[in-house]
Amino acid sequence: MADDRDGGMTVALAKQKNYDLGAMLPFILLHASVLLVFTVPFTPGLIAWLAGSYFLRMFGVTGGYHRYFSHRSFKLNRFWQFCLAFLAQTSGQKGALWWAAHHRDHHLNSDRKSDLHSPVHEGFWWSHLGWILSDEYDDYDPRRISDFSRYPELRFLDRFHLLPWVIYGAAIWWLGGYAAFVWGFLVSTVVLYHGTFLINSLTHIWGTRRFPTPDESRNNFLLAIVTMGEGWHNNHHYFMSSTRQGIRWWEIDPTYYLLCLLSWLGIARDL
Repeated sequence: MADDRDGGMTVALAKQKNYDLGAMLPFILLHASVLLVFTVPFTPGLIAWLAGSYFLRMFGVTGGYHRYFSHRSFKLNRFWQFCLAFLAQTSGQKGALWWAAHHRDHHLNSDRKSDLHSPVHEGFWWSHLGWILSDEYDDYDPRRISDFSRYPELRFLDRFHLLPWVIYGAAIWWLGGYAAFVWGFLVSTVVLYHGTFLINSLTHIWGTRRFPTPDESRNNFLLAIVTMGEGWHNNHHYFMSSTRQGIRWWEIDPTYYLLCLLSWLGIARDL
C-alpha cells in the first residue's frame, strides 16, 4: 500500500475496497424492508411519521454528529451532550466518536487522495456508500477524538452504537403501532441514510463555490433543504468551526435556528 505524508502523518492512499458482508447484508435488508409499506393501508398521517422522524434524527446528525462532536462549534453540559449523542445515534450511523473521528479525517485531507470519501478521486459510489460498506473504516484513530472519548458514557454509546437506534424503533412501534414503525422508522431510516450520504457524494461535485477552499466543496440550495442546512458545504469548509453554515439571509439553515433556540433555553452555549 502506498503512503502519502500530510502534515507529518502517514495516511493510506490506496483504498481497501473489500466490502464487508456483515455490513452489507443488514444494509440490504433494511432497504428491502421499505417494501413493507405495501403491507399497511396508506394514510396521510404516515407521511407525518416519515417526515417528523426524518427531520428529528437529521437534526441529531447535523447538530450532533457534525456541528457538535466533529467541530465543537458550541458547548453543552455532559447531560445534554449525552442526550445529543443518543439522538444522533438513533440514525443508525454508528457511534458519535466513530462518526466525528472520521469526519475530522475528511477535513484534514479533503479531496486529496487520502480523503476517506472524495468523489473527485474515488467516484460517486465510493463517496456515497462504498466507504461505509467497506471493512477499511470499521475502526478509527482514537487520537482524533480524544477530547470526547474521555467521557465513559460516550464510549459506552460508541461501543453499543445500535442501542439508541433499537430503542428508538421500539418507541415508534409502541407509540404508533406497526404502520408507524414501517414509515416512521424503517422508511425514514433509509431516506435519512441517503440524505446524509449526499453531503459526502454530491456537495463536492454539484453546486457553486463562493470561497476558494483547497478542496472542491460546493454550496447547494436543494441539499440544504434536505439536510437542514448542511448543503452550504463550501461555506462550511471555509468556516469549519462556525455553528452557522448558511451565511446569506436566504441560505436557510434550520439546524442553526434550532441551536439558537436551544441557546435561548440555556441548553447550548457559545454558539
